Amino acid sequence: MSDVSVEVDGDFVATVEIQRPPNNHFDLALIRSLADAMETLDEDPACRAVVLCSEGRHFCAGADFSGPAQVTDGGGHLYDEAVRLFAARTPVVAAVQGAAIGGGLGLALAADLRVASPEARFAANFARLGFHHGFGLSVTLPAAVGQQRAMELLYTGRRVSGEEALRIGLCDRLAPAERLREEAHALAAEIAASAPLAVRSIRETLRGDLAARIRAATDREKAEQDRLHLTDDFREGVRATAERRTPRFEGR
Repeated sequence: MSDVSVEVDGDFVATVEIQRPPNNHFDLALIRSLADAMETLDEDPACRAVVLCSEGRHFCAGADFSGPAQVTDGGGHLYDEAVRLFAARTPVVAAVQGAAIGGGLGLALAADLRVASPEARFAANFARLGFHHGFGLSVTLPAAVGQQRAMELLYTGRRVSGEEALRIGLCDRLAPAERLREEAHALAAEIAASAPLAVRSIRETLRGDLAARIRAATDREKAEQDRLHLTDDFREGVRATAERRTPRFEGR
């Protein structure tokens, strides 16, 4: 699997690592590889929990708008692969260092639980770029932080530190950067120590029709992203981000 490594240890914990440092931007191929990995681990009796992590400075900075990121091909759309991630059956703990920005926040919220470093920063920065959020955040962000907080984060696009993320529910535990993976693995090992049939049954009850809701949400999100990608505001948002300045939106 391109840019994704998988390793299963003796504690029934698999480590799935994204290997596109330093920013770990995603595209269709990467999300497809992650979904392939998760589906394979679902069938592996040696795996009862997964740690999702990334090599380099940042967990995931979302899509790379500096070039033509591939989000579709003849076989489907990036969000089709994202739905596969949500449909996987094994509990996932994300280890979040650096940035989980835009779609990278969506990827972090695809995990069941998140362990972050205090220096981590989370942001749903879509409105600051002039377009609609995606990756199922319409469903997952309100579930994590509540409807009102989700609206604030999506409308403003502001950054949230690791400490605030813990307070508001974006992450579940904090760990020093040098021990981040160790703590994420320890949490995954706690899950793996429980009865595996019971854990999967509980997870299915709690998540319910989550994958179907993500599919419906991403259909709407994709349509709005396609529409807003054609606006002057989107072009200005991308330029302003690249030039590290405040965007000057005109509503067109």
